[in-house]
Amino acid sequence: MVGRIPVIDVHPLVDQGRRPAKATVGEPLPVQATVFREGHDQLAAELVLIGPDGGRRPPVRMRQLVPGTDRYEAWDAPDVEGEWAFEVRGFSDPLGTWTHDAGIKIRAGVDVELMFLEARLLLKRIRAEAEGLTADDEAALTAAEDAASDEIRPIEARLAVLEGPETQELFRGHPLRDLVTVAGPYPLYADRRRALTGSWYEFFPRSEGAEIDPATGKVVSGTFTTAIQSLDRVSAMGFDVLYLPPIHPIGEINRKGRNNTLTPGPDDTGSPWAIGSKDGGHDAIHPDLGTFADFDAFVAAAKAKGIEVALDLALQAAPDHPWVTSHPQFFRHRADGTIAYAENPPKKYQDIYPMYFDDDFEGVVKEVTRVVRLWMSHGVRVFRVDNPHTKPVMFWERLLGDIRETDPDVVFLSEAFTRPAMMHTLGSVGFHQSYTYFTWRVGKSEIEDYLREVSRESDHLMRPSFWVNTPDILHASLQYGGPAMFAIRATLAAMATPSWGMYAGYELFEHVAVKPGSEEYLDSEKYQIRIRDWAEAEASGKTLAPYIGRLNELRRAHPALGLLRNLVVHSADDEHILCFSKTHGADTVIVVINLDPHGAHETTVRLDLAAAGLPERYTVHDELTGAEWVWGADNYVRLDPAGDVAHILSVRPVGPPPVDEPDFDHGEQRA
Repeated sequence: MVGRIPVIDVHPLVDQGRRPAKATVGEPLPVQATVFREGHDQLAAELVLIGPDGGRRPPVRMRQLVPGTDRYEAWDAPDVEGEWAFEVRGFSDPLGTWTHDAGIKIRAGVDVELMFLEARLLLKRIRAEAEGLTADDEAALTAAEDAASDEIRPIEARLAVLEGPETQELFRGHPLRDLVTVAGPYPLYADRRRALTGSWYEFFPRSEGAEIDPATGKVVSGTFTTAIQSLDRVSAMGFDVLYLPPIHPIGEINRKGRNNTLTPGPDDTGSPWAIGSKDGGHDAIHPDLGTFADFDAFVAAAKAKGIEVALDLALQAAPDHPWVTSHPQFFRHRADGTIAYAENPPKKYQDIYPMYFDDDFEGVVKEVTRVVRLWMSHGVRVFRVDNPHTKPVMFWERLLGDIRETDPDVVFLSEAFTRPAMMHTLGSVGFHQSYTYFTWRVGKSEIEDYLREVSRESDHLMRPSFWVNTPDILHASLQYGGPAMFAIRATLAAMATPSWGMYAGYELFEHVAVKPGSEEYLDSEKYQIRIRDWAEAEASGKTLAPYIGRLNELRRAHPALGLLRNLVVHSADDEHILCFSKTHGADTVIVVINLDPHGAHETTVRLDLAAAGLPERYTVHDELTGAEWVWGADNYVRLDPAGDVAHILSVRPVGPPPVDEPDFDHGEQRA
């Protein structure tokens, strides 16, 4: 039934409020609702968060987004992890009604003393009902009472006090609520910060520390012990999540050779995603990588450097996985009795059997839960889930719900490049982060649209993670864009979203595809060990690692960059220049990027000062070059990818113009 003050179209709701919307500890959350009423009396609306303890937090007054639309919004942030809820309260606002009517009537000489009498009655209610009046409140209340009662004082002076900032601040801080209507409570779940933020790096442990045996000429696999040495490289670039592809035994039946061939040689290592052999399955470690003790030491060494280890959860099996014998019902059997291997036409994966859920759903849940909890017991609190969109959604809701019930700190990243409905639903049933379409968004307008979508339209359903590359996604822009494009894409991913990631080799500008038109790497690390000369790249300067390290350093230094919902897209006159800002409290960062890796562009960037919370004049400090300029709403920018692909600008209060130097009100000085 509609309340006395209708409150409708509340957002964010997931599945009409049956599932919790996404929230994160310390992350401001926007809540909107349409609130209206009959007649001309004023109304107001408030947001109230309800904590896991059932206690209601102080209400936050909502503001009307556009006058006359009846659409209200307020922001508030959960302060602890757990199950939260929120309410939207609409109420008749007698103080707002009096302020509106008095300004018209008293100035028109209509019901003057009656209006002042009503003011006295309302002020009496404030004194009786308000809680926590400060000394300033008491002073404002006394002054308002005197003005409403003093018939000797000029009418204009009395009204000026009641309409003045001190009285209006009193009214806002201690509203009188009549005809209160409550919508909700609606569920939220506040996760730990890792569910929202993270700088991810992916490497194959078998490649880290791998070498060629001089006696045999054969490649010797890296191990967890040798991979520990690579943690220094990962830490130096500022990454705080290290994602490992599957570390389990690799199947021998139908093993793939280099570049995904069907004719492997005797020394080919196979794909880590072809999980399982005589050496074990998902609960085992590939013998070439070491033992569980070695893995534990690796996780501990990473933790000591502030890095969380994320493990791949790929629910599939090689033909010689132990499950094929012990749990044949976990796989789909074709009419001839054989097990169906994986296909993504035209791709075929003869070395992989997908899992099947409809013959023994409870058995699959039990076994996968066992596997996940095994790795949790070895210090893994982050999982990257391979192709979750090819498994039933109800399975993920069950599994992730069971894990959250006992270990709410465990984070799951969904690797689902698929239709929006599936991506959003996977997020809504429990996945904490999600891969996105970012890799394929390269034009200015499509990037702008996508930034708006992930930050304000789908944010209650899924948290985006922007990946610049993966072992099997090498976008054409990187194949032909040169080193500048690598810097452009890294800047965009690292600055736009609180979670971003890259796969090893990106910093070395690896860009050669297996064939024209393909997004597969030549000599893909999925099918062979890659030996990279990191030391030579560093010595010769042929690496993006220092720049990536600076990006991650800025992410740590600026709280605004650790949030998602605070992103504002601004306009620029040039079709290759992209601009956005992020603000949190006193911290504002403006990012201007040249999306063209081949040419310089100059243009005017036009900032929405109100949306970004900026004054008319302010100083910007380029975090990449150290340069400073005084900016306003319209600012000249020139970016040459041969030098700087972007400005990353922190905002400072404007100071006096430099002595004997020009004061550039609208942008930077041209070189």
